Amino acid sequence: MNHMIISHIKKMKPLPTDEWPVQSNEEHHQGVAKLAEQFAGEFDCADWGKVIGLFHDKGKEKNDFQNYIRKTSEYDLNATAWKDKAHAYVGALLAQKYYGCLSVFLSNPIMGHHAGLYDYGDFETRMKLPLPLEINSEWQNINLTVPSRLSSLNAFDFHHFVRLLYSCLVDADFLDTERFMDEGNAALRGQKDDLQQLSVKLESYLTALAIKSVDSPVNRIRNIIQKKCLEKSKETPGFYSLTVPTGGGKTISSLVWAINHAKEFHKKRIIIAIPYTSIIVQTAEVLRNIFGEENVLEHHSNTDFDDIADAELKLKMKLATENWDYPIIVTTNVQLFESMFSNKPSACRKLHNLCNSVLILDEVQTLPLEYLQPIVDGLKTFQRCFGTTILFTTASLPALKGDCKGSGLAMLNGIKDIYEIIPGSLCLHDKLRRTNLNFDKERSDYDAIARRLSRYDRVLCIVNTRKDAQEIYSRLPDEGITLHLSRMMCPKHLSETIALIKKLLKDENCKVIRVIATQLIEAGVDIDFPVVFRQEAGLDSILQAAGRCNREGKLAMGTTYVFKLHRPLPLGYISNSVDAQTTLLQTQPDADWFAPETMRSFFIQLYSRTQNFDKADIRTLLYRPRELCFKTAALNFHLIENEGKSIIVNYDDSLSLVEELKQKGPNYLLMKRLGQYMVHVHDRDFNMLLHGGFAEEIIKEVYVMSDRDQYSEKLGLIVENHWLDEILIK
Repeated sequence: MNHMIISHIKKMKPLPTDEWPVQSNEEHHQGVAKLAEQFAGEFDCADWGKVIGLFHDKGKEKNDFQNYIRKTSEYDLNATAWKDKAHAYVGALLAQKYYGCLSVFLSNPIMGHHAGLYDYGDFETRMKLPLPLEINSEWQNINLTVPSRLSSLNAFDFHHFVRLLYSCLVDADFLDTERFMDEGNAALRGQKDDLQQLSVKLESYLTALAIKSVDSPVNRIRNIIQKKCLEKSKETPGFYSLTVPTGGGKTISSLVWAINHAKEFHKKRIIIAIPYTSIIVQTAEVLRNIFGEENVLEHHSNTDFDDIADAELKLKMKLATENWDYPIIVTTNVQLFESMFSNKPSACRKLHNLCNSVLILDEVQTLPLEYLQPIVDGLKTFQRCFGTTILFTTASLPALKGDCKGSGLAMLNGIKDIYEIIPGSLCLHDKLRRTNLNFDKERSDYDAIARRLSRYDRVLCIVNTRKDAQEIYSRLPDEGITLHLSRMMCPKHLSETIALIKKLLKDENCKVIRVIATQLIEAGVDIDFPVVFRQEAGLDSILQAAGRCNREGKLAMGTTYVFKLHRPLPLGYISNSVDAQTTLLQTQPDADWFAPETMRSFFIQLYSRTQNFDKADIRTLLYRPRELCFKTAALNFHLIENEGKSIIVNYDDSLSLVEELKQKGPNYLLMKRLGQYMVHVHDRDFNMLLHGGFAEEIIKEVYVMSDRDQYSEKLGLIVENHWLDEILIK
């Protein structure tokens, strides 16, 4: 055994003196190669996966690495000291030696399988390292051919191909290592229903739903939409859109299309990406009711696996978040797209499971304009090269088809063909219209809006900023129930308040309920008010807000008021959206605001005011195949800006978790649970709270506000405080 090239050593607990399970490097190479071959086979590159698997740990043959692993594991305390345990570069050098120009796709994934994909400058520097003499460089020649689907890669395709090979390698490496080091966890993977079985469950659910549902105009329309989705699911993979007004049963209909399309074309899984966690929680609950808790993976920053009673299922779910090997995944746009442009093993590991799958992008109109070009290009690559069928679902479809001119020289190069599932002849925007839009001509102050809201017993008001929400809320009369929703409330507080609103709206004894909220509530949250007020915004936001009005059709027609405040609008997207909407009001005063063609006109106006569709400069960093800068691109690509800080607030049992953090230090599950009690604040507010002594750093970069007076049951985190103002003045 002393002459064996060791890849992993398992230290048994309790430690027997004579039992040291060892995985040889050859065994590990073969295991990783087999898995990577299987994963890459999903996009016709099985041999490519096999090659990177066989090369990836050749550097472990170095004497220094063997001494390192023997000594640090305590397997051989007499092993010679080591100087350099780095090993990943060796396989990269061998790939270059044997595959020449094709190694541009192989060497970076091999070299970065621990540290992450490199920028080409750092990569080239490492590729100049000498090949250690002790490495056995004999190679069984495996011929690599470029599959037909990849024979005409565009400039924006290359980095995705490299990253997918990387994904195949790192997932295979993790899984084979886990198989040796932790057989218990490894055994939990792969235990799930397939889409054929889930299709049966969906059919059973729809049958039961049809029996319970009353015969109404809305339900007849929903049935028509489902029928169209079933028909269109048999059509060729590509880009599709499902444009359905609020209340049309979009979630269920999209599942009908996705499940049947996956069956027809042998897709592996369904991934649903959603912009807001509030919608994810709601959607995931619907899916669990249909398919069972064990078949739906909910993956976002606020997922709390402690809510799962079954210990084995809890662990199974946690493991599945690592690589998305699950039949149905519900996740965030941030999780999806930041992984798609990441360079890190943990983020990229899941990407190969996007291949040969169905991807549903819900509320697609919320995709940030400043990142829209690389997102669209990435979607085109996954659809054309890697077998992903993509469905856009929304009530407000943006102008993604074809090219759209931006401000100055900016141009959005869109998608050539997007096939709409619902024909325009159905006129759903007319049949599902449940509210009238009324646009104020004059501006109002907070007091005037509060007075108008007070005239209605059940009313929802949606504004653009946290400050506007707090100002209007504070002016409402103290009668009935008045609730506030904004991101100044921690996720747990928000979800509890949304659940309370839904409960109160169903309670006939609750006569007065007024809700003041930021736009977090306007997309996808299933609530129904007879009257809605929406502060001026883009047409997409206005129609989303209108979708919370008379949602269930209990009135002949609800009313949605669009008002303007005597306050400047936040610069950027909101002000540009309002400007675009104002132009439409002036040029098309008689437009049907609910019609899809009006929405397209709005987005064209909005895009024309957008100066840059590629804020992260992905074109420069990743569209030059021989100068790929993976690390810099990943640092640049953040759908949510990282400015400001998150603070743990004193709500519910958060302080007991803080004590646990102080005593035991951070771990994955604990930080996940603490995420339910965090509020993100701007730098200015954070500095006020920190310098005022209200926020305390308990471990590096983790802050807590333990003062209960600084967190309101009604408004959430309080940052405006006369004591803070005095501190700043001093």
